[in-house]
Amino acid sequence: MTTLLSTTILDFPTTAASGGRSTAKRLKLHHLLTAEKEEDHNPLLPGLPDHIAHLCLSLVPPSTLYSVCHSWRNLIYSPSFPPFLSLYALFESTELTQQNSLHFCSFDPISCDWQHLPLPPPGLDSRFLLRHPSFISRKLPIQSVSVSGKLVFLAATADRLQPALSKPLIFDPLTKQWSHGPSIHKPRRWCAAGVSRAAVFVASGIGSHYSTDVARSVDRWDLSFTSEKQEWRWEKMRNLKDGKFSREAIEAVGWRGKLCMVNVKGDAAKDGTMYDVEKDSWEDMPEGMLAGWRGPAAAMEEETIYVVDESKGSLKRYDRLRDSWAEVVESEMLKGAQQIAAARGKVCVLRADGGGGGGGVVVVDVAASPARLFVVDAPPGLQGVAIHILPRLSQQEIPTK
Repeated sequence: MTTLLSTTILDFPTTAASGGRSTAKRLKLHHLLTAEKEEDHNPLLPGLPDHIAHLCLSLVPPSTLYSVCHSWRNLIYSPSFPPFLSLYALFESTELTQQNSLHFCSFDPISCDWQHLPLPPPGLDSRFLLRHPSFISRKLPIQSVSVSGKLVFLAATADRLQPALSKPLIFDPLTKQWSHGPSIHKPRRWCAAGVSRAAVFVASGIGSHYSTDVARSVDRWDLSFTSEKQEWRWEKMRNLKDGKFSREAIEAVGWRGKLCMVNVKGDAAKDGTMYDVEKDSWEDMPEGMLAGWRGPAAAMEEETIYVVDESKGSLKRYDRLRDSWAEVVESEMLKGAQQIAAARGKVCVLRADGGGGGGGVVVVDVAASPARLFVVDAPPGLQGVAIHILPRLSQQEIPTK
């Protein structure tokens, strides 16, 4: 059963979790029953023009606005209102008859609902395979990143073990539109994928077959680059010294102007490297950082790196001055973590299905002392493949149960 999150879980300071329903939940039924009685022409704030009221209300936490009245609830989902953050996830069906069936969803922390994203138009998406007869016991990765408020799919596997994407597949939550990015020089899968500031990087990996050129290559796509004469494009960057990072699909974690990555997941012996984005150069990963990198990792606002030791179920924070990892919290719920995302004082951990009490997402409030944990269950019949934190979906109408 889902533990109800504070309705400000991703964007604002939270209050202590209560044993009953959240304030928004308790008031929701009342306001839904009275919403029909409200007139569309009612001002947002009596005595003020709506554009002035809009400026005033934009300073109020969305969870407070949601619980007051229907018109304010509509306001927080409008394209013009500053968007709060939501959890985005890629799910697969748990039913054997629907293998390789994928679902793109967003969890709204205000209404506590999972919502399905619009499907990519025919021809925009490739068939992403999660399983293949040649790899019966292994789930094939689908690699995605969040950058500049957008969800971007970069690499996956298609039929005959070919790269599934020749161009990035992009979803914009504020317009609810899918589009394509620029063509990738060498489409790949099982690569390192990451973001530094507004630029996306892909490194190493393999194409339809192993190639040293692809295994050592690095490409960058800067989403902030705009020009009337030149469209978005990928740039070739300095190569890796070898092809050791083509073994698995891995995170390239953006941290203080560098991309940090290790070539093997879990507790196995691994190599680590760091790419300096400004200098376009590679350097060795600090020994302490590499030694404690024992599971999925993510950086909070590219300032602080968190990692989950997937065997112990321990969330740790990297201390760059001591070159060591400090434990934040340990929990059975974090064992077998598959991926993490971090933003605004929260670390979201995608759990392995059946591990630590089931699948779903554990949200750790690392700004609290001690850290607090909440659980968001996956929608029935689905299990997580990837998670991200992005601005909420724009809505024409308020979400309803």
